[in-house]
Amino acid sequence: GWIIAGSLIFKPRGPMEYQQAVRHMRKNRYKEAVEVMNKLIKAEPKNPNHLRFRAELLRLWGQTGQARRDYKKMIEIAPDSAVAYNGLAEVELQVGNYESARQAALKAYELAPDEWVAVYNLGMIEDRLGESSAAVDHLNQALAAKVPDARHRLLIHLYLARAYARQGNMDAARQSVKGVKRHGGGLNEWQVILQSDQAQTLRDVLADDIETARALAYDEISVEALGE
Repeated sequence: GWIIAGSLIFKPRGPMEYQQAVRHMRKNRYKEAVEVMNKLIKAEPKNPNHLRFRAELLRLWGQTGQARRDYKKMIEIAPDSAVAYNGLAEVELQVGNYESARQAALKAYELAPDEWVAVYNLGMIEDRLGESSAAVDHLNQALAAKVPDARHRLLIHLYLARAYARQGNMDAARQSVKGVKRHGGGLNEWQVILQSDQAQTLRDVLADDIETARALAYDEISVEALGE
């Protein structure tokens, strides 16, 4: 997840081929990384984890169309896989297909209602769509699900602040901005992660949000500006 394949940058897991693919990826040799996975998938075509891993590599490479096909193939193989729908939602978000992203995210949430990643991504997509009421509901659910790391809690508070400001609920928006300010460590984490060569996908999707969070944390923009 966002996540957006961010875990691949730091935590390669799985068969030997996964390790080989990640070594290529870290040298920006995405073609070679995907070719390693192509061979593994040819040998084991019904393993959805292999498709997921290749899809994440493809997303890092910017090959969103091929990544979308892999997630859809995952759904064919494992129709109850929240991971597959969540990955599809992230691809659609990555390319700006927000309504398609929301439909996939809703399915992921339906399949895994207690998983914070699914409801967090759904709330993020609703932020993009300006669906403030739904975003508030889902982002608060994500917080209640105990999001484990500060960097994602930071963004949840940002999206909540924006949703409340759009609704004209400035008191709630200010409370959420306090949440942004409490997560300075998360801001630092994002700034380190975004410097990675493999973080272009993350930069494309999240850089503006992270800059807004930074500006709020340092009182460079007003809460009212979030609702404009």
